[in-house]
Amino acid sequence: MNIKLLSRILIVLMTLGVTINADAQRRKKKNKKKEAKTVAPPKKRPKKGGIQPYAKVVTKKHKTDEGLFKVHEKDQAYLFEIPDSLLGKEMLMVTRIAKTASGIGFGGGKQNTQVLRWEKKHKKILLRVVSHSVVADSILPVHEAVVNSNFEPILFSFPIKAFSKDSTATVIDATPLFATDVKALGFPQSRRRQFKITRMDKTRSFVDRVSSYPKNIEVRHVKTYFSSQPPSNGSVGSISLELSNSMILLPEKPMKRRYFDRRVGWFARSQTDYGLEAQKSKSVRYLDRWRLEVKDEDIEKFKRGELVEPKKPIVYYIDRATPEKWRKYIKQGIEDWQVAFEAAGFKNAIIAKDPPSKEEDPDWSPEDVRYSVVRYLASPIPNANGPHVSDPRSGEILESDINWYHNVMTLLHNWYFIQTAAINPEARSNQFKDEIMGRLIRFVSAHEVGHTIGLPHNMGSSTAYPVDSLRSATFTKKYGTAPSIMDYARFNYVAQPEDKGVALMPNIGIYDKYSIKWGYRPILDKTAEEEKPVLDQWILEHAGDPMYRFGRQQFGVIDPSSQTEDIGNDAMKASMYGIANLKRIRPNLINWTAEDGQDYSELGTMYGQLLGQYNRYMGHVSANIGGVYENYKSYDQKGAVYTHVSKDHQKKAMKFLQDQLFKTPTWLIDEEIFNKIENSGSVERLRGTQVRTLNNVLDFGRLARMIENETLNGTAAYSAIDMLGDLRRGIWSELNSGRKIDTYRRNLQRAHIERLQFLMEKEQRPVPARFRRFFGGTRVDVSQSDIRAIVRADLKILRRSVKAAIGRTSNRLSRYHLQDAVERINEILDPK
Repeated sequence: MNIKLLSRILIVLMTLGVTINADAQRRKKKNKKKEAKTVAPPKKRPKKGGIQPYAKVVTKKHKTDEGLFKVHEKDQAYLFEIPDSLLGKEMLMVTRIAKTASGIGFGGGKQNTQVLRWEKKHKKILLRVVSHSVVADSILPVHEAVVNSNFEPILFSFPIKAFSKDSTATVIDATPLFATDVKALGFPQSRRRQFKITRMDKTRSFVDRVSSYPKNIEVRHVKTYFSSQPPSNGSVGSISLELSNSMILLPEKPMKRRYFDRRVGWFARSQTDYGLEAQKSKSVRYLDRWRLEVKDEDIEKFKRGELVEPKKPIVYYIDRATPEKWRKYIKQGIEDWQVAFEAAGFKNAIIAKDPPSKEEDPDWSPEDVRYSVVRYLASPIPNANGPHVSDPRSGEILESDINWYHNVMTLLHNWYFIQTAAINPEARSNQFKDEIMGRLIRFVSAHEVGHTIGLPHNMGSSTAYPVDSLRSATFTKKYGTAPSIMDYARFNYVAQPEDKGVALMPNIGIYDKYSIKWGYRPILDKTAEEEKPVLDQWILEHAGDPMYRFGRQQFGVIDPSSQTEDIGNDAMKASMYGIANLKRIRPNLINWTAEDGQDYSELGTMYGQLLGQYNRYMGHVSANIGGVYENYKSYDQKGAVYTHVSKDHQKKAMKFLQDQLFKTPTWLIDEEIFNKIENSGSVERLRGTQVRTLNNVLDFGRLARMIENETLNGTAAYSAIDMLGDLRRGIWSELNSGRKIDTYRRNLQRAHIERLQFLMEKEQRPVPARFRRFFGGTRVDVSQSDIRAIVRADLKILRRSVKAAIGRTSNRLSRYHLQDAVERINEILDPK
């Protein structure tokens, strides 16, 4: 090849390479510029207040409490990290008073209960209030109408702060829910009106702590409210209390219900069910009870009638704060119910335990919903109570904490002393032996546990026994003083000193075993609806037997066979025995309350207790006048549900009051006691005792029932006219003889005129319909009834009798009194 030609080719190739290389470099630079232009810009910072990265919201400075939710706390701010799996799940929120001041409820007192549901909506978490009061099965067409008519209100709205790292949970700031005045979680509106609360003071309100447990969240927050009428510490013009909110996850599968029957006493809840085969909306009620179920492997044993252990027993722990010497007695009271659950087919169904020590389980807490605890509270409240928390969908009791106040021992001492000291040397002192107080504690423990397993008071139980049977050692040792420990049949005040070996208090009785069987015994392979005939048959097996009768608690007694604090089937006979014992106690009060170096305050307390017991006897008797018995029945049972007390029994009650109360009970007057406890007041005290019962007898509702009884039953009834006449002749018995009228009788006679004036001039205090079932009472339009016509006639008869008696009395003060009585009656009958 020509050398010149080769040189030229090499030059061209070199030039071309340089050009290509230059072009490549230019393209590379150009691409780099292009790439630089297309690189993603830096991420925008989240807007202030918007959803943030998890690590920025939940920092290393937060303290995290693992449980139902993760709760992150920093500087008294609380973040909830709610798993998506819990959104839409129903939770029960129970609001209670945790700590309080004098006059503002009591520690443990429930203020509100509601079902809540967490829901994610857009960039917020909503907390909705769920109602189970109106329902219909979701497969029915009417379900849509029910849902549309029960839109769930939003209690609170939370902006979402962040999502968890794996995006399976949502973080919100829950602090405002408890730090602000959310009334549904705070002090209820009725109590605010009572104390004239205007608003919450944010500067004196705060969240104290939030604790998370596997099935519940516990919140403690202090609320201070401006109040113009605080019950204590009035100078601060406000009320402060600590509230607790327990948010409890409801069971995934509701327990099978057991439907309520008013013939058996039971705590129950109700729903209006639009899905039933009825031509109206129908309310259904079902029991509050623990979930006691037979283990699968024991079903055949159970069917054969053998006792079996439940899948999960009821367990109560004794608070670590409980004094050591009282623990065993509280445990015994709990496990006394074993015999009742055996009637339901279970053994070891209810167990008492000591809690683990802090070393054994540092995380154990009485606030954990998995544990039911007898809480020992250092409080001056002389009481104990047994509330429980239950699933509104099924009635399943989820947990219960019995509040045991230290001063319940004062209450027990006073009852036991006054009701048994006449026959019981162990009760004759200011301080009982530990074993005596322990037995009393066991009694109250068993009563309160009864409430926590579903049983209300059965005030109709104590009238099942004949009065004289309560004087029998053989009878009372077998049956106790009442068929149910759920009655207020405290101690045996009927027994007399000669009744050796007689039992003094009730135990778990025949009715208790029956009611636990009725509520808890599993009926296998049947739905709640299919159980009803079986349950009805269990009731009918004992129909008419007073030992199996339930009598509701009354706040305004109409049924005299269902009263508090009474025992025996005849109030007059039982009260006569009781008064005989009080007459034995009164002369010994000074000796039995004496303590060297102490003042007479205990003597004053126990004399007041004696007078209070005497007043109870008068109340038990007076309730028979115008009384109406209530015995629940179903359509397949014969006889009346409501029956007026017989005429003879009512007249017997009136005679008792005349003999034991309106004739001055001079045995209550003891100068040796009075000169040690007061400088004056004995006359006024006795006046008040008589007037209390007098006003109770001359009651609008009682007179209305007597008028109705006469209308229905004619001469078989104890008429209002006859009752007023008997009362007048007894209270004014001095008029016919012209004898001196003493101070006590003058006071009583003036009180009689004033009460008749009340009946002439006042109206019946209305009882709201929603309270009538609980507070009793008989509604009457006084102005349009016969009451004032009858009272007016009685006043005219009294005026004539008083005028005629003025000339017969030689005592000047008695004459002045009678002249004054005429003037008082004139002013009533002919007001100026």
